[in-house]
Amino acid sequence: MPKANKKILVIHGPNLNLLGRREVSVYGKVNLEAINKQLKKLAAELGVALEIRQSNHEGQIVDLIGASFKKYSAILINPAAYTHTSVAIRDAVAAVSIPTVEVHLSNIYSREEFRHTSLISGVARGQICGFGIESYLLGLRAAVALIKQ
Repeated sequence: MPKANKKILVIHGPNLNLLGRREVSVYGKVNLEAINKQLKKLAAELGVALEIRQSNHEGQIVDLIGASFKKYSAILINPAAYTHTSVAIRDAVAAVSIPTVEVHLSNIYSREEFRHTSLISGVARGQICGFGIESYLLGLRAAVALIKQ
């Protein structure tokens, strides 16, 4: 069991605040509040603390990651559309050297071709996608496992 003082930063990227009403056929009916509630419940069971943030702005996400050094034991991130476009977020993850797990609700590899490339996956410790809310929960479990190592 990880120490209770371990803290994980959860970052939800652009448009995830619209979950539950946005492209329900792709993302389902679950909203961000429900995801956060499940994450907090699992974090308590696993003995870790979470700080959860959502931003539609690339620079703000970069700032969150940059400020995470020595503050968090791991990062759980759904970069959303920035997955495929943001060298800045990729470089921030690489720069802080904090174990990072990338998650996606949908299977990005079964969608439009431009979504098949993740700029983040090369600097993340792993990626989980395609399982809806379970992607986040599996990602949190993976982040906790990385903390234990």
